[in-house]
Amino acid sequence: MGTEHVSQHSDVVVRVSQFVKRYKKHVAVDGVDLEIRKGEIYGLIGPDGSGKSSLMKAIAGVLTYDAGSVEVFGTVIDSERAAERIKPNIGFLPQGLGLNLYPELSIEENIDFFAYLRLVPDRDLAERKARLLAMTRLERFRDRPMKNLSGGMKQKLGLICTLIHEPDLVILDEPTTGVDPVSRRDFWSILAELLQEKGMTALVSTAYMDEAARFHRLSFISEGKVLVSGTPTEVRSLVPGSVVTFEATPQVEAIARLKQSFRQVESLGPLLHVFTSTVDKVEARLQIETALGDLTPTAVRVEEPELEDVFVALLLRRAERQTAPGELPRSTAARGHDGLAIEAEGLIRDFGPFRAVDRVSFQVKQGEIFGLLGANGAGKTTVIKMLNGILLPTGGTGLVAGADMRTAAGSIKERIGYMSQAFSLYLDLTVEENIRLFAGIYGLDKRAMAERYRWIITMAGLSGYESSLTGRLPMGVRQRLALGCALVHSPRVLFLDEPTSGVDPVGRRRFWEILSGLAREDGVAILITTHYMSEAEHCDHLALMYAGRIVAEGSPADMKRRVEQEAGRLFEVVADQPAKALAHLRQAGFHGAALFGTKLHVFCRDPLRDKDCARQAIEGSGVQVTSVNERPLSLEDVFVYRVMALEQAELPAEQGAAA
Repeated sequence: MGTEHVSQHSDVVVRVSQFVKRYKKHVAVDGVDLEIRKGEIYGLIGPDGSGKSSLMKAIAGVLTYDAGSVEVFGTVIDSERAAERIKPNIGFLPQGLGLNLYPELSIEENIDFFAYLRLVPDRDLAERKARLLAMTRLERFRDRPMKNLSGGMKQKLGLICTLIHEPDLVILDEPTTGVDPVSRRDFWSILAELLQEKGMTALVSTAYMDEAARFHRLSFISEGKVLVSGTPTEVRSLVPGSVVTFEATPQVEAIARLKQSFRQVESLGPLLHVFTSTVDKVEARLQIETALGDLTPTAVRVEEPELEDVFVALLLRRAERQTAPGELPRSTAARGHDGLAIEAEGLIRDFGPFRAVDRVSFQVKQGEIFGLLGANGAGKTTVIKMLNGILLPTGGTGLVAGADMRTAAGSIKERIGYMSQAFSLYLDLTVEENIRLFAGIYGLDKRAMAERYRWIITMAGLSGYESSLTGRLPMGVRQRLALGCALVHSPRVLFLDEPTSGVDPVGRRRFWEILSGLAREDGVAILITTHYMSEAEHCDHLALMYAGRIVAEGSPADMKRRVEQEAGRLFEVVADQPAKALAHLRQAGFHGAALFGTKLHVFCRDPLRDKDCARQAIEGSGVQVTSVNERPLSLEDVFVYRVMALEQAELPAEQGAAA
């Protein structure tokens, strides 16, 4: 029977003490403490398998636990009866796109069904439904079956169904995983607005490090334990330092020199990104120049660390079990960096009356990392499948490693490596057995197999894991094994489809270090799709797809520069009432303004004039503005700006057709 008592602090909605959850012998969560206060967005951040979902399910009252206590709204959840008592006041969105929805029902039918289950009165339902459909921009699609929605639309519908009864506590388990950046930004704006208006509290988990700044307070969980908790500012203060971003050539030599002095060295396309332990910007730059010796850094920027830099520093400091592979080995196969690896010209793919890919053209050079970005359903995977010879195009031509994709599917497969989102490994085989199996499939003889096996173990940092069952490997290690198996036959071209989903930040950085080495040193051409906009910074060249077409193309720097020319510079506003400030900014004509956690982002075409106008518009409403500072444009800002502009351009035509 549940025990009820008054919480020590009246504003505490959830209190978790020494929480433990085991699955047989495996300890999934080990001694976690947590307090969530009324009206805040609390974040649980960590990779797959860190224990986030187990903790959230226990708070939602749908999972038992082995030790400690969970208290929600003053009720200790220690029995089924206690769990049932709190459920009317909770909204729970489980992990996975649309898993709580009914595929055959339309958007409106799903909402009505959840409202019926939650006993929402008809008069309230009509008003809430209209408002939530307008906020999520799903109004035009209310008759569309859930099974025909994109991933982002499914998650927004899931959010509506979770919020329709206006719960006091919303528990959202990785609601933005696998969702494109536009839908992610919509999602956060809706959540922040509703929490502000209705006084709700939210517990949200994510594997995206760049979302950490959106939370009022957060806990970073790794291997079932809380590594750090606090506000984003408090967490940043735990690892003081500076991040220096610059160019230096030759890049491979610069990286080797920097690694002798610094633990966090990342290549982002032509740029290098280095975390230094000094907060003095002049000293940070001097440290970089000293480490580089006679290599001169150019285009140098010194900034405060992002939360991902802090989390990586904490993980490295903790020195979790992870093989440190040292220098990447050179491939034994000699290859040049010259020539084109992929040529796509006017590619078209129709599925009945639906055109999934519409006249797509691009080129990828040997030794280049090419990123294919786009919302869910934009056509990215269809393009990859055509280039791989898996799908025949309806129109257009394509060459991959010199072979025609229409007529040479067999020879294409011999020349490429393909790593799908599902990893394509045999989980009941060991690491060694998987590598040898793939080597056999590609017809390597004993000598070549032994040579490639040694190379993969070193390259992917798998030493010590050779006899481990693949299904029991940490996610980052399993993902490096999948990459190794895709490279076993020394392909000239590598296709990677969402390769780092659910991997911790140290694992992701290690993975990109390997990719950069393959491209820069071995001349491998890499075509990658990703939803992590921070990862797109690693690419030399990007193509943004929308509704089957390429709508923007260029290097990350080029794409940012073009958006700045069109939309202006990006400013971050810190105010005491962000939701109210946002409403007044939009009324003043700043239509691109968006909430970003407790801060606001706004474009200013004329920085001096618009910055003052923005401040006046906010302060005129009685909101206190702490600061208005310029910040560098991110690729997420670029993606959202481009896609929103295209959606707006199509809106009048669609409305006219509907009329």
